[in-house]
Amino acid sequence: MALGDVAVGSHVAAEAPATRRLWIRDLGAVASYVVLAFWVTWRIWLHPSWGLAANRADQAFFEWMLGHGALVATGQTAPFFSEQMNVPLGINLMANTSVLGISLPLAPVTLLLGPHVAFNVFLTGALILTAVSWYLLLSRYLLHNRLAAWIGAGFCAFAPGMISQANGHPNLVAQFLVPVLIWRTLELRRGPWLRNGVLLGLVVVWQAFINLEILFMTAVGLVLFVVVAGALRWRSALGCWRPFVGGGLVAVGVAAAALWYPIGLLLFGPQSYSGLPYEVRGYGADLGAYVALSRESLLGSMESARGLAQNAAEENSFFGWPLVVLVLLVVIALRRSAAVLGLFVVGVLFAYLSLGPVVRLHGSPTGLPSLWSSLHDVPVLSSAVPTRWALAVTPVVGLLLAYGVAAASRVSSAPFRAFAAVFVAVALVPIAPTALPATKLSNTPSFVSSGTWADFASGGRSIVFVPMPTSGVNDPIRWSAMTMTRMPLAGGYFLAPVGPDRIASFTSEFRPTNYYLRYVSRTGRIPPVSPETRTNALADLSYWNAGAVVIPKRRDSSLWIKTMTALYGVPPQQVGDVWLWDAAALRR
Repeated sequence: MALGDVAVGSHVAAEAPATRRLWIRDLGAVASYVVLAFWVTWRIWLHPSWGLAANRADQAFFEWMLGHGALVATGQTAPFFSEQMNVPLGINLMANTSVLGISLPLAPVTLLLGPHVAFNVFLTGALILTAVSWYLLLSRYLLHNRLAAWIGAGFCAFAPGMISQANGHPNLVAQFLVPVLIWRTLELRRGPWLRNGVLLGLVVVWQAFINLEILFMTAVGLVLFVVVAGALRWRSALGCWRPFVGGGLVAVGVAAAALWYPIGLLLFGPQSYSGLPYEVRGYGADLGAYVALSRESLLGSMESARGLAQNAAEENSFFGWPLVVLVLLVVIALRRSAAVLGLFVVGVLFAYLSLGPVVRLHGSPTGLPSLWSSLHDVPVLSSAVPTRWALAVTPVVGLLLAYGVAAASRVSSAPFRAFAAVFVAVALVPIAPTALPATKLSNTPSFVSSGTWADFASGGRSIVFVPMPTSGVNDPIRWSAMTMTRMPLAGGYFLAPVGPDRIASFTSEFRPTNYYLRYVSRTGRIPPVSPETRTNALADLSYWNAGAVVIPKRRDSSLWIKTMTALYGVPPQQVGDVWLWDAAALRR
C-alpha cells in the first residue's frame, strides 16, 4: 500500500466521526421542530372532535378545500372552480386560496382519514417543513453554522406571527418553499442558467398553488434584496448578471406558461372580484404591536395584545422589545455585510407597508404618512391584507438573528459569547409559542354522515341549511367537507363579488330569505309573513335549486323550526336528527 493511500485513509477515518456528529445535530434540530410543532397543535390531535377555538370558520373552509383537492386528485371534479358551494353561482377557487399545492399531495390522507385529520396534518406538517427548510438553507447554503441555523430557522417557523396564523391559516404557515425560492434565486448567479431558471420557475408554480400572497411578498423581498446587495457589491454583481438575468427570464417564462390560465381565472373568471372588502384593506399592524407580546406567546396574554390586532389570527408582528433591540444591534455590528444591509432594507420596507393606510399607535392615528394609503386601491394590491407584510418581516428577523448568532460564535471571548447567549434567550423566551386554544366542534348529523342528504341532492340540487352557512355559521361547510364536497350548499363562507364594483364579500349577495333570517338571528323575533314574503321565499328555493331545507340540532333549533314553519306555512318532517322541508313539495 502506498503512503498516499494510508494518508487518505487516515483522513477519511478522521472525518467520519465529525460527519456523524453533524448528522446527529441535524437530527436533533429536526426532532426539536417536530416536538415544537406537536406542542403547538397537541389539543387538536388529542381530541379528534375538537377544532381551533379562535378561528373555526377558516378551519372549516380549509377542510372543505382539502376535500375538493381529494376529488381533483381522483379526477372527479375541476380544479379551479366549484359549484358545490354558493349554489347556483359557485366559487372561484383561484380567488379563494384553493391550496391545490397541498391538497393534491395530501389526497391519500384526506380520502383515508377524512378532511379533519388532513387539516391537522396540513397545519402541523407546515410548521415542521417550514422549520426544516429554513434550517437546510441556513446550515447548508448561507451560514454553515448549525447553531445559528437552528435558532434562525426555529424563529422563522415558530415566531409569534406564524403561531397566530396557525389559528386557521395553514396556507400562510406553509412557507417551506420560501427558503427554496431564496436558494434557487441566488443560484441564478452561477451554473447553467437554463436549468436554474427552469427549477426556479417550477418552485414558483408550486408556491402559487399554496398561497399567492406569500409568493408575491417573497418576490418583492428578493427583488429588493438583490438590488440593494448588488449595488453594495457592484463589482461582484457585474460578473454574474448575465446568467442571473437569463435564468430569471427563463423562470418567468416557465411560471407564466403554467399559470396564465389559473391566474386569468383569478383576475377575470366567473366570480372573480376587483379587491378585498374595504374593511380588510384597512387591516394594518399597529406600531405598538412590534414591541408587544402576542396572546399565543409564553409571556403574552389577551391583555398584552388587546387593541393591537384585528383578531387572534392576525397578530403578525409582536416581536417584543428585547428582540427588536437585539436585531438592531446585529445590524449595527454587521453593517459591513451586504446581506445584512439588504435584509435590513427589506425588513424596514415591509414593516412600513404593514402599517396599512392609517398609521396607528395603540389604536390611535398618529398622523404619520402611510405608504400603503396610496397603494391599497391599486389592482392586485387591493387583494392584499396590509398587516400580513408584518408576517413577511418574520423571516427577515430570523435571518438577521441567524447571522448575529453565527458572528457571535466566531468571537473568541468566552464572556462575550455568554453575554450574547443570555441576550438571545432574553429576546426569544418571552415569545416562545404556546399550544393553540381548541374547542369541541358540533356533532355531525347522521343526515350527513349516513348519506341521507344525497336523497335530496340529485340532479344538482342544493341543501339549504338554516341558519344558512356563513363565517359565523360554519358547521355546514365542515359537514360538506366530510362528503368530499359532494354535498352542495346554498350560501357558504368564501370570497365572491358583490355590487356593481365587484368588491369581494365573505358570502354571496343576500336574497330575501337571507334578510328574513338575519332579522330573526339578531332579534330573536319572528316577523309577520306576508304573501309577498312567502312568494319570495319560494322563489329563493328555486334560485338555489334547493332539494331540502334542513335545520340541524342546535341550542336554538326550536326558534328556527318556528321561523321556517311560519315562512313556508307548513311544519317540517323529522328525518333522523334533523328537521327538513322537501323543497320540491314546497314549490308544488
